[in-house]
Amino acid sequence: MMIVIMLILSYLIGAIPSGLVIGKLFFKKDIRQYGSGNTGATNSFRVLGKPAGFVVTFLDIFKGFIVVFLPLWLPVHSSGPISEFFTNGLIVGVFSIIGHVYPIYLGFRGGKAVATSAGVVLGTHPILLLTLAIIFFFILYLTKYVSLSSIIAAICCIIGAIFIGNYILLGMSIVVGIILIIRHRTNIVRIIKGEEPKIKWM
Repeated sequence: MMIVIMLILSYLIGAIPSGLVIGKLFFKKDIRQYGSGNTGATNSFRVLGKPAGFVVTFLDIFKGFIVVFLPLWLPVHSSGPISEFFTNGLIVGVFSIIGHVYPIYLGFRGGKAVATSAGVVLGTHPILLLTLAIIFFFILYLTKYVSLSSIIAAICCIIGAIFIGNYILLGMSIVVGIILIIRHRTNIVRIIKGEEPKIKWM
């Protein structure tokens, strides 16, 4: 029972729409009505500005980071392979990522999971996240495309999981990578057509 509560709690934390909350509280804007209509960090930068964008990014990362420690804080008395699997920080983190992408609070229409996924990796494999962050910002510097940088970083996370030899991380990376590519499919089309807007806030 405690495992179910923990996974639901992780989902509900991940589903908190940071961009929407910050936009409405401090700017009286529904961020879904501007820019790409996305509630994530990138659209927050474009619509609300740099300071708000950094705050939303931090909050979205924190959502993924904090939930990986739920197994340490919530007592799970059952044992066995199933219990060990679902109390793994990575698995718990996946539920926060799902919550971010499909939030119950917003009719299951949320962000694209980049920052929240980064938080999960930060809480479980910080060295890997540092490597992925370097790759992300290097590609971003070269192309100015956040979407392309996110996709490449997600692919590199899969490769990193193979090198580390952590198959739970590999499975999570593949699932998140698929979600991320699906959520960025319109961005991919615009990049191919040369219509994807480049960032101006670097």
